[in-house]
Amino acid sequence: MSRKALLFLYISLFTPLLISRGRDALAQSTQDSLSILNREGKTITQITDGDLIRLRIVSPANVERDTPVNFTLGGSGIQVSSCTIPAHSRSCETGLFRSLGWHWDPDGKPVSVVQVQAVSTILSPTAAAQIQVAPRPVILVHGFLSNASAWQYYLGETGFAAQLGLHAYAVGDGQVPGLMNTGSMENPAGQTNTIAENAAILGEYIAGVKRATQAEMVDLVGHSMGGYISRYYIDRLMQERDVAQLIMLGTPNLGSDCANLPAALGFYLPASLEIRPSYMIGVFNPQISHRHGVPFSAVAGTGIQEAIKSPCTDIPTDIAAARTSVLGIQSHSYQTPVLHTDLNTSAKVFNEFVRPLLQKTAGTFVDEPDPPLATAHPTPLQFTRVLTGHVAQGSEQQVTIHIDPGVSVANFALFDPTHSLTVTVTGASGRVIILDPVKNGLIVVNDPATMLYLGYGFQNPKPGPWKVALRSGENTPAYGADYALTAHFQGGAALQAEIAPLLPRQDETVVIRAKLNLANATLPIDDAQALIRTPDGQQVSILLNITGEAAEISWLPRLPGAYSVDLIVKGQTPEGIPVERTAFLSFQAQPPPGLTRVYLVIALIILAVLSLAAFLIILFISVRRARRS
Repeated sequence: MSRKALLFLYISLFTPLLISRGRDALAQSTQDSLSILNREGKTITQITDGDLIRLRIVSPANVERDTPVNFTLGGSGIQVSSCTIPAHSRSCETGLFRSLGWHWDPDGKPVSVVQVQAVSTILSPTAAAQIQVAPRPVILVHGFLSNASAWQYYLGETGFAAQLGLHAYAVGDGQVPGLMNTGSMENPAGQTNTIAENAAILGEYIAGVKRATQAEMVDLVGHSMGGYISRYYIDRLMQERDVAQLIMLGTPNLGSDCANLPAALGFYLPASLEIRPSYMIGVFNPQISHRHGVPFSAVAGTGIQEAIKSPCTDIPTDIAAARTSVLGIQSHSYQTPVLHTDLNTSAKVFNEFVRPLLQKTAGTFVDEPDPPLATAHPTPLQFTRVLTGHVAQGSEQQVTIHIDPGVSVANFALFDPTHSLTVTVTGASGRVIILDPVKNGLIVVNDPATMLYLGYGFQNPKPGPWKVALRSGENTPAYGADYALTAHFQGGAALQAEIAPLLPRQDETVVIRAKLNLANATLPIDDAQALIRTPDGQQVSILLNITGEAAEISWLPRLPGAYSVDLIVKGQTPEGIPVERTAFLSFQAQPPPGLTRVYLVIALIILAVLSLAAFLIILFISVRRARRS
């Protein structure tokens, strides 16, 4: 075949292909180009919901004037960001923004591939880019006297989270490192972590989940005390925002008086002290108030509506946390007639409250400002002292609680970690009362997270001494059972007590004051005693000075940390009937301003010495190996 023939054949075969490619290149050069970039500026094709991204639009030619460009998601039309192409330029790029809610469409259905479109008056309407979007991980944070098993209904292939196509992680479940200590029933006298210490562990767990999933953000769901731990992490430990939202189930954000029972026995410290209302209201909430844009939602259980059925909280309540406490800080609030022990297991709670929050769509996540500090709080409940003791196997103990005139409802609460004691109640009339679930609101709770074992109440009880006999039962262990018993009253005398300041410096004097009132008249105080538990676990008993109708004492905290003060005040009505009330107070001594710096310097010196020692050891080993070779 001649050269001319070969040339003709070549042109015939390849000219159409070259023309086609040329047309494609020309078409591409006349269309806008949209790219999705990660935080490092690299083009990406997949993300996890919540990742930080930016968008870049490139026009085929320079624009004549400043040209705004809006970016929307698919057919929803939800605008996610924007930028402006400057006059006589071809491109613009958005700032970094979070792709929150991209995995869900407006109907709450998962979307695995999302299309982003660029919309402008003069640009081509075809500028679009697609990206794969994985759902955010969900991290579950257990509460007081609990562990990862509390979330069994959320975890696993058939769990609540899996029903949405989500992967759930529970702190302490071993999926990634991290194990909190909020108390163990097997070791009630053992020390727990503080909220701050558990929050640090939560931070490590979050980091592990992020490494395992390559996600930049997670959702937190906290049950009870798990909400405190999550709040502390968000406020103090979160370096860059990595929490999309916090969902709290039954978290008593203004504390729970039920915690006074185990705390009186010295059990589950310091966790049981940190749950008390005085600590949450006076110490924790004023300091842990920053949210860094994270939206908070709170679900309050209202399963108990009658005062006579609430052993140690106000109503409505879920037994352990009153509605006023759960909703005591600003949040997106929800209510449901469910008990505390069921909030983290109930399909109803998940489907009606948790599920819609986990399915929040693009455009519904708003960086929320820190709310103002609350200045109004519920009136403290009026309690007798917490009576504590030990019942040996095969024996009983009897305690007496005086009910004064004017009490309309008296609620008794018993804490027994063995769940084995039985009670017999004798009223002020001397008659044994058969406790009834309806008439007396008798309730037995087998979940230790509620901080009580047994509760009952009386309407318009007869004033005078009420006796409670505590007997061991068939299930009482050989070593017996410890108990804590208290009662709170509606009506009757009222104790007014305070500590000032609530956040003193170490070695700064605090003043403890008390007054006892009845029907708007001040009662004389016969005795006032403060049981102070120090940060190292020691308990100090001091008597207040009684001057007229008030009691007061000044006291010097020698250690930094949280202190609890059980202020027990006794008096008499004008008729000579004994009155006893207890206020469960808290304060936190701060280290001196320079002390933290001193500790830091010491830590740096120790770190430098250890680093030098490690260097010398490595150098020594290297020299020995070199000599041998």
